[in-house]
Amino acid sequence: MWSSANGPVSGKHGPLVGAVDQGTSSTRFLVFSAGTGEVLTYHQEEVAQLYPQEGWVEQDSLELLKTVLTCIHKTVENLRSLKIDPADIKAIGITNQRETTIVWDKTTGQPLYNAIVWLDARTASTVEAILKVTPGQNKDYVKDLCGLPITTYFSALKLRWLFDNVKEVQEVAGRGNLLFGTVDTWLLWNLTGGLEGGLHVTDVTNASRTMLMNIKTLNWDANLCKFFNIPMAVLPEIRSSSEIYGYITKGPLLGVPISGVLGDQQAALVGQMCLSRGQAKNTYGTGCFLLYNTGTQIVQSEHGLLTTIAYKLGKNTETIYALEGSVAIAGAAVRWLRDNLNIIKTSADIEPLAMSVKDSGGVYFVPAFSGLFAPYWRTDARGTICGLTQGSTGAHLARAVLEAVCFQTREILDSMQKDSGIVLNKLQVDGGMTSNNTLLQLQADLAGVPVVRPSMTETTALGAAMAAGAAEGIGVWDLTKLKPLTTDDFTPSIMPEEREQRYERWCMAVKRCMDWELPRDKQPGPDQEHRLLSSVPPSLFLASSFLMLMVARHLHKSS
Repeated sequence: MWSSANGPVSGKHGPLVGAVDQGTSSTRFLVFSAGTGEVLTYHQEEVAQLYPQEGWVEQDSLELLKTVLTCIHKTVENLRSLKIDPADIKAIGITNQRETTIVWDKTTGQPLYNAIVWLDARTASTVEAILKVTPGQNKDYVKDLCGLPITTYFSALKLRWLFDNVKEVQEVAGRGNLLFGTVDTWLLWNLTGGLEGGLHVTDVTNASRTMLMNIKTLNWDANLCKFFNIPMAVLPEIRSSSEIYGYITKGPLLGVPISGVLGDQQAALVGQMCLSRGQAKNTYGTGCFLLYNTGTQIVQSEHGLLTTIAYKLGKNTETIYALEGSVAIAGAAVRWLRDNLNIIKTSADIEPLAMSVKDSGGVYFVPAFSGLFAPYWRTDARGTICGLTQGSTGAHLARAVLEAVCFQTREILDSMQKDSGIVLNKLQVDGGMTSNNTLLQLQADLAGVPVVRPSMTETTALGAAMAAGAAEGIGVWDLTKLKPLTTDDFTPSIMPEEREQRYERWCMAVKRCMDWELPRDKQPGPDQEHRLLSSVPPSLFLASSFLMLMVARHLHKSS
């Protein structure tokens, strides 16, 4: 250890590991002590979401990269102000929003289109077109290969849309210069050199969310690529979640290895230390994602869940799988109350507002803004509010929004129990929404299971740091000697009869939100009545019309 009068102290906290956490609504860079798992400092930048059309969600790929570079720079400044030597950072991990799709020209480094975000629903027509030529129009047709249903959520559909609708993508691909990646790949390529030798790689967890990777072989599958008509040449190399991929080539962390990559939900699973079969966690962020560790066994869900890669922590280690329940709208519904309805001024305001009433007053809110994800996978569903009365207030709606998040989680838990045969004795939670104690108490009540929140809530970034620090050639984080996290616990406080009654009403509301946004050929149009009349035989139409005329005359005379 060395120090100077005004300079940083080397080795003050032992070896450090940094983690880039690039999410849907913000980017952060955090620095952890590998010895204690403690967060020493971090910096966060908000990320703008763009809505060019109804149901479309995009982000500026260059802006995503810029926020990462800013967060790294600011965090290093924080370290110096804390008298901590940035040279103690031995490795960096990356965790990222999954499925979000980016394409760029490898000769210019410029994106060819905005990043299409995971919850974007523009590919509904692409899904419809693919299903029309799929045997039996079966959305689970390729599930045995990739673990996923054919739906708008996954990267293959977004990439197919880009090929079909963006001329420049077709042209650059034709010249052999197109690169595709999820956010991790885009960041890795730029951080490891970009135009000057940047690495075009991804990890197994992110690759498993594209619909193009075979979950058994962990390679891009020629049959899947043919099915979606995606050229394999544009795809990155698939690596494990924990190994040295390359080194940062610019900035204050020049030369530091990048040695861990995990999709955000898988990173949270690792950060929550759910490293044994049968353990599960639920993350409450923009969406809501419950992952259940199934060990080395691939479990194909029969109840609307996804089969995905949980992690592969090293080139020669076992691949661990998971069942996942994905909910599109959780924290996004709170932002909708804030930004669209102006019912609250800040996201934190929802808790006191919801607490100002004893219940939702019979109001049920289904936040199917872009359809329903697990366990329904219905792109035709749209947001619905049921049970409004003259006495309903903004407070009732706020409470209904929180309850909607909990009811959706209950649906996932039920499906997971049916697939695994195991009833969870506790639900481990993390994510930005878990600072809301009212939400977690509602979750315990409506799911009927204790909810456990770690006191250190940065479990997603922690998972990426653990993967990076434990990588071969780094070895500063021992995953065999993990200290359990301290927790806050929430236990159910309502009777089972009330729980089931409220859940039944929720299920009624879900049914009412379906069959709304139908395909064009199934939508009722202004000439619906004409089509109905034209389906009646002419003789029957004339006879019935004459009969109605005679009845009308008789009624007129009798009056």
